[in-house]
Amino acid sequence: MLTLEDIKKNPEVQELVIGAQKQLDALGYTEHSVRHVSIVSNRAGKILETLGYDEKRIELAKIAGYLHDIGNSVNRVDHAHSGAILAYNILKEMGMDIKDRTEIMSAIGNHDEQTGTAVSDISAALILADKSDVHRDRVVNKNMATFDIHDKVNYAVTKADLVIDNKQKKLTLDLTIDNHICPVLDYFEIFMDRTMMSKYAAKYLQIWFELVINDTRLL
Repeated sequence: MLTLEDIKKNPEVQELVIGAQKQLDALGYTEHSVRHVSIVSNRAGKILETLGYDEKRIELAKIAGYLHDIGNSVNRVDHAHSGAILAYNILKEMGMDIKDRTEIMSAIGNHDEQTGTAVSDISAALILADKSDVHRDRVVNKNMATFDIHDKVNYAVTKADLVIDNKQKKLTLDLTIDNHICPVLDYFEIFMDRTMMSKYAAKYLQIWFELVINDTRLL
């Protein structure tokens, strides 16, 4: 079975991750490079591991997390769909079983809130991991005077912890937001769709999604 480490060593994957960030830099988007995909990969695997899934499902979730944004190397628009097809073909060339690569393709193709939803355990874990990575480290623009609302909200988040409690069947996204940079309301203005997507993804895994901001439970 292919592992995450095999995927990371693939030169084609490496170039697609670099190319995706290069294009997003040109567009002024937040960071989607190795940092982001590594965090998403780790969290997706951790979610399924904590919930008691087997090693194979955990590894597939990690791989889906690492590959989920390579479609940005094509275009930001429909990046989930183009990325899913790119990933499928790469995994096919690497010899992955057809069922496994189809699972990963489906998860990647459904991770964007505009067109997707949780359709499997791997998909749900990917969504929850991806939407939880809100942090000032993702802000590429260093000039605060020119921040758009996405830059402002991400930069305001000084802590973002994802806590999975299998005993209570609960997953908590615990954020600390600097109110001097932006009010909490701004978070919901741009992340409401992502928050609701996370809620439904958690429901697919038969757990509850909880959002805590500045020690206040909001969902």
